[in-house]
This record gives sequence, structure tokens and C-alpha cells, in this order.
Amino acid sequence: MGGFKSTQTTVATIRANPLPKSYVAPDASGAKLTPNIKRRILPAGPAFLNHLRLTIHHEGSFTKHDDYMSKERERLEQIASSSANVEDDLGVGDEPETEEILSLDPKEWKKQDHYAVLGLSHLRFTATPEQIKVAHRKKVLKHHPDKKVSTTTPPTTTSLLTGINLNTNDDAFFKCIQKAHEVLTNPEKRRQFDSADPQLLEDIEDVASLKSKTKDLKESKFIETFAPIFELEARFSKKQPVPMFGDIDASKQHVEAFYDFWYNFDSWRSFEWYDKEVNEGSDSRDDKRYTEKKNKSERARRKKEDIARLRGIEEKAAREQKKLAKSQPASGANTPKGKSKAEEEAEKLQKEEEEKAVKAEAKKQKAAATNAAKKARRAQRAEAA
Repeated sequence: MGGFKSTQTTVATIRANPLPKSYVAPDASGAKLTPNIKRRILPAGPAFLNHLRLTIHHEGSFTKHDDYMSKERERLEQIASSSANVEDDLGVGDEPETEEILSLDPKEWKKQDHYAVLGLSHLRFTATPEQIKVAHRKKVLKHHPDKKVSTTTPPTTTSLLTGINLNTNDDAFFKCIQKAHEVLTNPEKRRQFDSADPQLLEDIEDVASLKSKTKDLKESKFIETFAPIFELEARFSKKQPVPMFGDIDASKQHVEAFYDFWYNFDSWRSFEWYDKEVNEGSDSRDDKRYTEKKNKSERARRKKEDIARLRGIEEKAAREQKKLAKSQPASGANTPKGKSKAEEEAEKLQKEEEEKAVKAEAKKQKAAATNAAKKARRAQRAEAA
């Protein structure tokens, strides 16, 4: 018929298997529907709060709300940009620069005080990475060669040299700044430098001169003398916290624990900073091996001397405290009644040295007697002949 087409529908037949004869219908469930309960729903959440703002502050107008949010975003962006431009300098990098600092040679970077170069002398090993970063930025802005080209007036009237930075020493100091930043931002290099810190070496020399003057100290002077020494060395301890010297009223247990800790002091101080470099232009493996072997030996020697130095300080303090305990028995609450581990070790070493001396003397006498007997036999043979 005219523009209609006949359609044929196919119906799929699904065949279900009959239930088995053994099938038993399950029992009806005893569960009951929960009765209707009236609950009070409180309006809350961000959607409701936005609805309140729209209704109360903007009279339900989305246009006013969008204008307000746009102005608020601009205000917050201005605050963020202004705070970004004003950086907290953390009170670092403003130390006065002496002629000695400004005239440093970048080739002698291992001999320079990197903390003083960045203006961190008052902080030294306590300076944080953020303080180092801020101090470096300040120094770069002040001493960058490009900045000096435009700001430095050349000491000449030649027009050909106008605008050229003739202060080559300041360029050298800029290299010192970069090297100081490189060392202090590298944890391993900073550890090595802190072990050989020039200020630390001066303090150690002061301690050495102080040790020779500690005779017949009174109790207050004893603590005043030795407490700063142990505080100076505490920075190198692998174990933290480090027990401090204490005061006059310190208990016996505290004093004994203090001396035991320092006698077995485990220091992370290293001496790679003093390593000698391989000669420039040398590709010889033998030279490199020899230099590394020599550096390793030198490190071990310095480490051994440092341990002996620290142990000497500990033993000196223990001896002085023992003298105070004998001279002031009434106020000896802060001194150990028994011998400390350091004193016992010192006495043991002294006994061993005495025994060695006795054995050496006996051996010497035995050798002398043997030589005398040989001479006597030779004399008898000569007479018989």
C-alpha cells in the first residue's frame, strides 16, 4: 500500500527449566518494616551557607553575588602580591664586611670562613637552610658583577672605560660568596666545614690554654670553667640529647652518667676538609691512589688526636672534681663518692705502664748478667790459652 512498508517482529522464546520435585519453598521471613519516624532536619553545609549569603548579603541576586566575589578575588591577589614582595630577611646577611673579608682569594676557598662571607658569624653551625638562602640572596644583590657595572664609578677619566667594572677584587669576593653558598647548602660539605670551623679551632686553642690554668679551682669556678668546654664539644655527638655539666646541687647519679657518657663520647667530627687535592693535570692512577692513601692516613691521625684531646678534658674535669670532693666533703653531693670509669681506666693504664717498666728493667738486668757471664767465660778461655 502507498508509502508504507510492512515490518516483521521476531519474538524470542525463553524456556525455563521446571522446578525439581524435591524443591521446597522457603519459610516466610519474620522481618517487619520499620514504622514511620518523624525527624527534624537542620539546614547546614556549604550549599546552605551559600544560600544564606546570597539571600542576606546580595538580596538573592546572582549578579550582585558574582560582582562581590570578583572584587574579593582581586583584593586577595593584591594582598598575596604585596606579601610576596616584602620578604622576611630573618635578621641575617647584614654583618659589617671588613677589608679582610672583602680581599679573600677565591682560590683559597678552603681557608675562608664561609659563615663570615655570608654574614652568618653570629649563627654559624646553628644557621638554618632558610637563613643561609636569605643571606646568600642579600650578598648576591649587593656584590653581583652586573650590578657593580652599572653602579660603580671607574677610577679613571678615559671615556673608553666608562661603565666598566674595574673592581676585580669585588668579582673575586662574589666568587667567594658563591662558594660559601655551595658549601653551606650541601649537607656533607657543611659537615666537613663545621668540623674544621676556624672559630671552633680558636675556641679549642682557648680551651687548651685554659686547661693548664685549672689548678685549685673552687666549686663555682670549676663549673664556670668546664661547663662551656663540654657545651662546645656537644655539637659533635651522634647521640642526642647530650647530658650537660649540671650545677652544684647535681646528684651523684647525674655526675656518674655525665662522665660515663663523655668517656665513651661518639663524635661525628671528620677531617676530610684537610684532604689534599690531586695535582692538576695529573691523570696517573698511582698519584690518585697515593694521595687518597695519604689523606686517609692523615684523617685517622687527626681523629685519634681529637679523641685523645677530648678524653684528656674529661679526665682533667674528673680529677678536679675529685679534688673538690676531698677538700669539701660536706658539700660533695654533686661529686661521685666512688671512682668514675675514667679514673679507673687511668689507674689501670698507670699500673700497666708500671708493670711494663718493671719488666723492661728486669729484662735489662738479665741481659747485663748474660753479657757479664759471656765476658767471664771469654776471660777464662784467654787465660787457659
